[in-house]
Amino acid sequence: MLAAVLSLTVLGAALGLVLGVAGKFLAVEANVAVAEVEKLLPGTNCGQCGFPGCAGAAVAIAAGEASPACCPPGGKAVAMAIAERLGVALDAASIDDDGPQLALVAEDLCIGCCRCLKSCPTDAIVGAPRQIHNVLRDACTGCAACLEPCPTEAIRLVPMPVTLPHWVMPRPLAA
Repeated sequence: MLAAVLSLTVLGAALGLVLGVAGKFLAVEANVAVAEVEKLLPGTNCGQCGFPGCAGAAVAIAAGEASPACCPPGGKAVAMAIAERLGVALDAASIDDDGPQLALVAEDLCIGCCRCLKSCPTDAIVGAPRQIHNVLRDACTGCAACLEPCPTEAIRLVPMPVTLPHWVMPRPLAA
């Protein structure tokens, strides 16, 4: 019994050492610009930009194949931050930005079909079959992925209401 435990320990240590050395010598250098752009994107992987998730959009933006303003949930703030990071000129007036949006379920229209649950990339919609669904405010990014699958059009995007935890003092007016 002691010989089996000892042999497996030695084998595990040897294979771990080989994997550690291989990881150092065979490491692939990541593109720093792609990683920084991906950190700036919302990370919801909603696909509204036309790319397979935020990682695909970050690669395309860093390569210059897509505009920094291609992310609808990110809005103007994310587009401006990406353009500043990459040193790209961006016309802020051309970006449509309705501000932060939040999905809202009309309870009188919801039939509990669960199609919106499956389409939400952040799992912000809660509910059960044949029950009224609701949206978790802190998890919703306003990506609008839940609007199309809803057969009764019970979901709509509304501006995020201003409450005490989300209120930001506006800048004072210049005299």
